[in-house]
Amino acid sequence: QVQLVESGGGLVQAGGSLRLSCAASGGIFSINTMGWYRQAPGNQRELVATMSTSGIANYADSVKGRFTISRDIAKNTVDLQMNSLKPEDTAVYYCAAEGVIAGPDYDMTYWGKGTLVTVSS
Repeated sequence: QVQLVESGGGLVQAGGSLRLSCAASGGIFSINTMGWYRQAPGNQRELVATMSTSGIANYADSVKGRFTISRDIAKNTVDLQMNSLKPEDTAVYYCAAEGVIAGPDYDMTYWGKGTLVTVSS
């Protein structure tokens, strides 16, 4: 059974940095896209950054120049380096794996349970 486990959330002051990590496991053959989404209280879940198998990264405009996504395809891991954090970055951050082939399942999307990032002003 595919599982995604996130780590690295926490409390940081504005202007600080955090690094989120996510590891996918469970009989995975391949993952098309891995990335990060976030959901702040009262808001819908939104894309933060994703990276395809070919290494193409996609960022939300609000994080461009501050966040960097990286991925290890062989290890099925994805990291998010977050710099110059702002209070509006406060949210639960979710790892996502899209286009997963694992066991008999094809083109599935899986989510982690989320990790809370709080940026104080």
